Amino acid sequence: MNDTIDAIEARLIESPIRSARSQGSGAVSRMVRRIIVRIGTRDGAEGWGEAAPWAPFGNTAETTLVAIVSTLRPALLGGDPALIGARMADCDKALANHPEAKAAVEMALWDIAGKRANLPLVAMLGGAVQAALPLSFSIADPDFAADLDRAKAMWADGHRIFKVKTGFAGHAEDLRRLEALRAALPLMDLRVDYNQGLAPMDAIRTLRDVEAFKPTFIEQPVPRGQEAAMAAITAALDTPVMADESVYGPADLLRGAQDRIADCVSIKLMKCGGIGPARTLDAIAATAGWPSYGGTLWEGGIALAAAAHMLAASPNNTLGCEFYMPTLALVEDVATSITVANGAVRLPTGPGLGAVIDPAVIRKQTVADA
Repeated sequence: MNDTIDAIEARLIESPIRSARSQGSGAVSRMVRRIIVRIGTRDGAEGWGEAAPWAPFGNTAETTLVAIVSTLRPALLGGDPALIGARMADCDKALANHPEAKAAVEMALWDIAGKRANLPLVAMLGGAVQAALPLSFSIADPDFAADLDRAKAMWADGHRIFKVKTGFAGHAEDLRRLEALRAALPLMDLRVDYNQGLAPMDAIRTLRDVEAFKPTFIEQPVPRGQEAAMAAITAALDTPVMADESVYGPADLLRGAQDRIADCVSIKLMKCGGIGPARTLDAIAATAGWPSYGGTLWEGGIALAAAAHMLAASPNNTLGCEFYMPTLALVEDVATSITVANGAVRLPTGPGLGAVIDPAVIRKQTVADA
């Protein structure tokens, strides 16, 4: 073995956000909590990873920190960082579930591999199919007037895709917001995301009203576990339906495609456990004829650099991404990586993830480390 992992550090950070965010599965205000991971090797290489857990999706920052330092770290120390598949198999053997923790570890290993090869991650994944990813911005501020002004300003800067978070303020209010947005920006690519916010009993009737605004897709209208209702909605509507919370891993997607629960899928590294599982998801989706979309929880520039590299290498990613947190939502991030120009996300060009870490911001935002 030429080299081994000899250090794994994890920090829980609190990052201020610019405005509150509300959606069908919950809300955040003031700040988001994330885990920043650094993996070091015996010969001095280092790689960075990030986990952005959110309790409605499974884990918290605290549980993720404990999972990394108490269970994944002992499983990884002394291993060859170049054997990424083997190291992730070690993680799966040591700990069930915890996809956010595993995603952070895996992207740090890819970061090391790219730096050693002096190649950006996208090149190691086969090369970029698209030079930039169309960016979707979520309309989720409880102060809708502020969000409407924000959308108009973003339109002037070249943004064309907006996804409206619905299902948390009542159907009448959802329709009012959709009508105002469509009237203000009639040519926008409008998407709708319920984040599981509708009851299956009357979801079809509710969504037929929403179809009047001609959304590109309607995302996860009913809760995970109601896949029969998802299939019924998909069959009943003219608008494509996107699966998000109904699909965490490849087995979910395989069953969902067989049962025709949706027409497209949101892929999130934090849901599925990293780049490797995400690529498997994307391959199954492509086989099923489901285009993919880059979703997020509350990731910053490290994790979204990893996700952007992965999606840029995918011919099946035709619906863009929502990787706006580092540039449009966080007050200050711990890394500089992806950039946004003319309504699209552009990849960092440096080796590995291409993320430039700011140690001062990490120190300032750290609330616990191990």
